[in-house]
Amino acid sequence: MKKKLLSLCLSALLCNVIPAVSYAAGSGIEPIDIETSNAVAPALSLSTLQKLQWQPINTHGTQSMVLNSSSQQINDGHVQGAIAAFALPANQGSLEITLTSLIKDKQVYSPNVLVFDEQLHPAAFYPSHYFRYQQPGIMSTDRLEGVLKLTPALGQQRIYLLIYTTRPDLQTSTQMVDPAKAYAKGIGNSVPNIPDPVARHTEIGSLTLKVQSESNTGNILIGQVFSSPDTKPVTVGSTQAVSTSPIRTTPANVAQSAASPVKPVLNDTEQYFNDAITRAISHGDIDKALKLLDEAERLGSPTARKTFIKMIKNKK
Repeated sequence: MKKKLLSLCLSALLCNVIPAVSYAAGSGIEPIDIETSNAVAPALSLSTLQKLQWQPINTHGTQSMVLNSSSQQINDGHVQGAIAAFALPANQGSLEITLTSLIKDKQVYSPNVLVFDEQLHPAAFYPSHYFRYQQPGIMSTDRLEGVLKLTPALGQQRIYLLIYTTRPDLQTSTQMVDPAKAYAKGIGNSVPNIPDPVARHTEIGSLTLKVQSESNTGNILIGQVFSSPDTKPVTVGSTQAVSTSPIRTTPANVAQSAASPVKPVLNDTEQYFNDAITRAISHGDIDKALKLLDEAERLGSPTARKTFIKMIKNKK
């Protein structure tokens, strides 16, 4: 039993370092280049936006929402199906917003996001391919996820977030990774020749929106210091090449070519975490070891993951 538990923990951990992409759905359907199809933000009329019920959400808040046939709908141009509309505070500094769309029963809502200033002028556009597939972890399930970093211009009280899906999105699907493949690759075994599961994109789904305060480095400015009605929204992620690296990278906005690298931890701190991970696994406390690993990597440790995997393999 203990060996099975350790294997599952290692498998879930290693799942996070395998890349994934979206593919055209179904046999007999012409493949769709989703980056081309969703390259331009939709031109929604002001009257359409003013009719929406914008749900307020505060900083340090998390909002879960189920989109179904009873949800607000927009069927205009490429936009189709249930939508989510949020009003965010614009007078509390910069915001970091994590949008998650959960994969359930091999179905998922593929989100696009339009951000509007206080006057409902479009300011930022995050196409669906910005929200990348994330494999399940110890405390999370298969999902599409992306992080938005926004800085409201001064003088505004609210900015607005519209989440929607499109007709091209509904003709594509998300390919997941079979956990057995991730585990075999992570420990150096031959990868089994088994098909990966595929999640079909649908008009409904389950979303989670987490909002917190954030430093404004590299953020998208929402709203204009000097009004300019002809300004087009900044498209985020449209020119980013799909990464083939085993380490997932979050696409930066178009104003910043690369994120600042995480500084490595001091040698003493790194040794402290490695020793603590070793002791925790030796005592059978895998949960504590995982928490130590997360904290060490957040601080920039390059060896904590190797220590964890080595100890897990030795424990078996």
